[in-house]
Amino acid sequence: MTDMNFPHQASAASALIGDPSAFGRVAEDGTVFVRTSSGEKAVGSYPGKSAEEALAYFVRKFELLAAEVALLAARIQSGAMVPSDAYTAVKKLRDQVKELNGVGDLDALAASVEQIEPLIEGHREAYEAKKAAENAAKAARREQILVEKEKIVAEAESLALSESWKSTGDRLKVLLDEWKAAPRLEKKTDADLWKRFSSSRNKFDKRRRTHFAALEATQSVVSDAKKKIVEEAEKLATSTEWVPTAKRFKALMDQWKAAGRGKKSDDAKLWGRFKAAQDQFFTAKNADLEKRDTTMAANLAKREELLPLIEALVPISDVKQARKVLNEHLRVWEKIGMTHRDKRAALDARVAAVESAVKEAEAEIWRKTDPAAKKRAQEVVAQLTESIANYEKAAAKFAASGNTKKATEAAESATARKVWLAEAEKGLAEFN
Repeated sequence: MTDMNFPHQASAASALIGDPSAFGRVAEDGTVFVRTSSGEKAVGSYPGKSAEEALAYFVRKFELLAAEVALLAARIQSGAMVPSDAYTAVKKLRDQVKELNGVGDLDALAASVEQIEPLIEGHREAYEAKKAAENAAKAARREQILVEKEKIVAEAESLALSESWKSTGDRLKVLLDEWKAAPRLEKKTDADLWKRFSSSRNKFDKRRRTHFAALEATQSVVSDAKKKIVEEAEKLATSTEWVPTAKRFKALMDQWKAAGRGKKSDDAKLWGRFKAAQDQFFTAKNADLEKRDTTMAANLAKREELLPLIEALVPISDVKQARKVLNEHLRVWEKIGMTHRDKRAALDARVAAVESAVKEAEAEIWRKTDPAAKKRAQEVVAQLTESIANYEKAAAKFAASGNTKKATEAAESATARKVWLAEAEKGLAEFN
């Protein structure tokens, strides 16, 4: 670029060419003057300073304003200023030059300000092009931000009904951070999007609070139920009633499962107590069963040794002696103690068979020696004997009278009773 293309810069620069202090002087009384096309004018004084220092002070004021003029021209040329702002800036500089109390080529500086204003219209097109490009970039950026925020809002809305409380809560926190980090849009658009985003977060948070409030209430009920189960289990831990207590522990375990899940930490503590009580009981039970297994195995051996002696009583030759010996063996049998039920059943059945044989032998003896039974047998024999005699007399009487039919019936009745009499006499003979 040449000075011909930028005369405003040349004018501003020309105002600074050479030594601005050449346009000023310091009077003997310390007053500083500047020379202009209209003549000299006083610009001020700098008490307590030398003439050179006072002149340098007012030269700096001139140079600072000249630099502002040059900067304004450069900004207008680059299209960095709105034309209306540029006109306002020129007017301000114009006033500042008129009122400047500085030392330098004031006429040249004033001329350079006047040369800036025509440039404003000349660079309006460049400004507008730059402005259009900025607006396009701004619009594109706005669209990008809008898309990003719409995406955040849409995801938040999709999570509003989620029941993955932990992961969704964490994700919504991330989305909130992304929202805060995103640039702002115009007020209404931002407000509308935020309203949707905030509504989704609040909806999820409300559902989560409701869920955990209900869960806490449920967990409280579960915890109370499990505390009762644990308290009963701890009371049963030292029980030695193995079978009913083991059944009760099973029932308590079923109740524990049916109670549902409580608060994780509470569940863990209560389960630890329940398990400890259960283990204490079953450890003692198993130890006792192991001891009893040893004892019952020894008892089984004793029963197996005794059984042949009991079975040796059959067949029975002397019932009274067999009963005496059997009773002695049975007393020993009962004192032996517990034996495994499944193994004892077969042994008891064999003992019962011997007992049954002895009882049958005793019953047979009793039947043959029972006085009342003998008397009844005698009475039956007597009754049958008398009845036979009566039927025989009747048969003879009917025969004598010529009643053959009646005589035959009476004779048949007597014959039938003779068969009965023979059986009755046989039975009576067994009592002798």
